Amino acid sequence: MKTLSVFLLALIFLAMIYCIRSLRALHKKVGAKADRTSREIAATTKELKAQIWQSYHQSEALQQLLSLLNFNAPIPPTRKWAASPDLLLTLAHIVRSNKPKLTVELGSGISTLVVAKAGAKKVISLDNSAEFAEITKAMLKEHNVRGVEIRVAELKPHRSGSDWYDTAAIKNLNKIDLLIIDGPPGWNNPEARMPACEELVGKLSAKAVVVVDDVNRDGERRLAEAFAKALPNHVLTIYQHEKGTAVISPK
Repeated sequence: MKTLSVFLLALIFLAMIYCIRSLRALHKKVGAKADRTSREIAATTKELKAQIWQSYHQSEALQQLLSLLNFNAPIPPTRKWAASPDLLLTLAHIVRSNKPKLTVELGSGISTLVVAKAGAKKVISLDNSAEFAEITKAMLKEHNVRGVEIRVAELKPHRSGSDWYDTAAIKNLNKIDLLIIDGPPGWNNPEARMPACEELVGKLSAKAVVVVDDVNRDGERRLAEAFAKALPNHVLTIYQHEKGTAVISPK
């Protein structure tokens, strides 16, 4: 009987040890999960705050843009694949300040409308999509905008290794005062826009301003730096816009 009691006590003791260890393991697991959940909530809150601030910033830029330019028809949506209001406001300011005689744009859209409405004398915009070029033309017509030429230039293999606009579309360009680079599409190829420097830097006027969108991406940042290196009398400025904007302008 005494042996049985000792055995039962030992069994109870072992069971208690097992329960204690299980509770400790559960506590650690719950604690780790709580910490992970807390970190996830903090990260989500931080991201949400950044999105709210970005939306507010873009709303401010859009309000200023609408006040600055006299639009007599609805404008298409901005942001996402289209230009963001902060970039558009900067383009309008550059046009107003520099009064370019010839503006060349890679990638047509609402930016085409903005630079024309801001007072650019002549705008030539290249687009690799005939369909999108027609949409831009219809938008310009609706806003009674003149002095803009939309050239459809299909993407063709370039000696750089990337597909770029058919260079026949830029042969007669010269003395470009404002160059805006927002094409061709670069989300699946970081080098998609790099040929712009090789093909167009020699066609710029001495007082030219070069604007590169999407410099939050490595490819576009390298393109902006390539232009700055090729233009020693210019200075590179990076604006902390939604997608990042580089402006290479005379010193």
